[in-house]
Amino acid sequence: MKIALIGYGKMGKAIEAIAQGRGHEIVHRIDINSSHLLEKEHLSQADVAIEFTTPETAYHNIEKCFDANVPVVCGTTGWLEKLPEVKAQCLEKHQAFLYASNFSIGVNIFFELNRRLAELMAPQKEYRVSMVEVHHTQKKDAPSGTAITLAEQILEKVPGKTGWVNEATNDPASLGIVSKREDPAPGTHTIHYSSAIDDITITHTAHSREGFAAGAVTAAEWLKGKKGIFTMKDVLSL
Repeated sequence: MKIALIGYGKMGKAIEAIAQGRGHEIVHRIDINSSHLLEKEHLSQADVAIEFTTPETAYHNIEKCFDANVPVVCGTTGWLEKLPEVKAQCLEKHQAFLYASNFSIGVNIFFELNRRLAELMAPQKEYRVSMVEVHHTQKKDAPSGTAITLAEQILEKVPGKTGWVNEATNDPASLGIVSKREDPAPGTHTIHYSSAIDDITITHTAHSREGFAAGAVTAAEWLKGKKGIFTMKDVLSL
């Protein structure tokens, strides 16, 4: 498979190593200094594009992939106010798009555990739920996209919660998300249910970027040749 890497930072390089180890070819490595490769005549050489850039550039990069008729796997977070527009364009142009706030297989299983735990805890009014996420200091957005996904799952299941805030809170209608930035820290997410009687905690801790990168390559392999809008739930049959 021929892959265009849009974003060639630490994540892009981790994806490259895994993709090449699986026998794939990287036909383009696109960063701020090679943005001309986003033009149709260059992008169209790829079977799929994997996009890990910045919140400011993701939407434009995805548009370019659609215009070049190239399926795109996107892992950039912090731009989701434009996600409905991207989905509409994808369907209108008969393209393929797969977004995940986190491509790690372990994290996607953790999402399922979080959803189920929220269902079980919903009737238990004596518990207060909160979240802490820890990432490296180079991470540009807070809370993390993974934390937002976890929060949205909780808000869907726990009655009385109307939204999340990026701080600790005593407001019973808000889910507090505390974001910490420390090095080295590829990513830790902890959901905490607390009562006067006991506590219940679930945590996912990443040890390196390899899990994220491997999941992104798996998603690209799965997306090749498809049309439509997908998530890692489709890839993993969750």
